[in-house]
This record gives sequence, C-alpha cells and structure tokens, in this order.
Amino acid sequence: MSVLTGKIREANGKSAARKLRTDECIPAVVYGLNDNVSLSINPKELSKLIEAKGRNVLIELKVDGDSAENRNVVLKEFQTHPLKPGWVHIDFLEIDISKKIKVKVPILLVGVSPGEKQGGHVNQIIRALEIESLPNDIPEKFEVDISEVELNQMIRVSDLNLGESVQILNDPNDIVVNVHLEKVKEEEPEVEEGEEGEEGEEGEEGEEGEEGEEGKDDKASEQDSGDDSKES
Repeated sequence: MSVLTGKIREANGKSAARKLRTDECIPAVVYGLNDNVSLSINPKELSKLIEAKGRNVLIELKVDGDSAENRNVVLKEFQTHPLKPGWVHIDFLEIDISKKIKVKVPILLVGVSPGEKQGGHVNQIIRALEIESLPNDIPEKFEVDISEVELNQMIRVSDLNLGESVQILNDPNDIVVNVHLEKVKEEEPEVEEGEEGEEGEEGEEGEEGEEGEEGKDDKASEQDSGDDSKES
C-alpha cells in the first residue's frame, strides 16, 4: 500500500485555497466511513503514486492533526484548472479493505491485429471496465490482446477472463474492440450551372420563336381576308 501525507485544513474558502497553492499544496476532502475530513496535500506526491500504480492506487493516508492514525483511501474525484495544467481539488474515499468496492479500470490494447495489416481500422469502443472487487485485488489496468482479431471480428466483454477475484459489471454483450474497413463515401458528380442555364435559355427562345411565327401567320390570314372583301 502506498503512503501519502497531508495536514488538517483549518481555513476554508477561496483565499485559503489560494494560499495553499502558493505553498505548492491543494485542498482535499476525505469522505470517511464515520466522518469527513478537510485537509491539504502535495499534488506532486500524489502524481508520483498514480504514475507508479495507476488511477486506482490504494493509499494509506496519514494526516497530521487527524483523529485517526491513518486512513485507507482511493481517489474518488479530482478537479482541474480550466486554463492551467494540474489539479485544484481532490476527493478521497475512505474504504474498508475487507469489503468490495466498485471502480473503473482502464483497458490497454496490446498486439497488432491481422485485420489491421489488411487495411482494417481498430476501433476501441470501451476504454474502461467497471468492476467490483476487494481493494487489494484491483488491477492497475486490463490488457486486451488483439493479435488474433481478424478483419470484421470483435472482442466482447464476455470474451474477457479476469479471474474469480474480479467481477465485471458491464453488459457481457458490449463490444470492447472491433476491426473493420472504413466505408468511403462516393462523391456525386456536380452539375455545372452554366449547362443548366444554356438549356433553359434555348428552351425559352424556342417557345418564343414558335409563338412569334404563329402570330405572323394569324396576321397574314387577316390581311388576306381583308383583301378578298375589297375585291368583291
């Protein structure tokens, strides 16, 4: 179990939090089994633990000024700065190591799929599994081997074997990863505006021409009728 130290936080509020960050510490809260504790920790020390053992590292938290000598905790939530890198607040959850807890464990794909060599695309759908187990049995990560996944094949949750100490809470039919060819959309041929305009103009001119000729024929007929009446 990894050890992290902290100090009881007497003052609360934005000004107190700013002072903590000036001292290279950040505010934190432990949601305990019997009580909640406000404290401050060094984020660099916590980062080292997570880098070494993962997001679900089991921590023995020793807080200066706390009524309890130490507390077994896991990282519950954290808040980051919207513009700067780093944490601004941490929530820990105190646990009983003799009782099972629910956590999410990241999935790491290993190997190269034969389908990928054939031009397929590896699509990882689930990036973390939700599990239930005793705190000491929580793995840092799950490695999923895709070296035998052919083109148009997949691995489901039900295909994973994590041992008897870990219970997977995801739907067994959920797809963890698949390998498939990406569909290429066919582009429709573009119709030039000029061609449509020319056709429309020709049609209009043709119609106008026919109407004009018909009008001339009618006038000629009227003139002929008038001449005939004069002669008679």
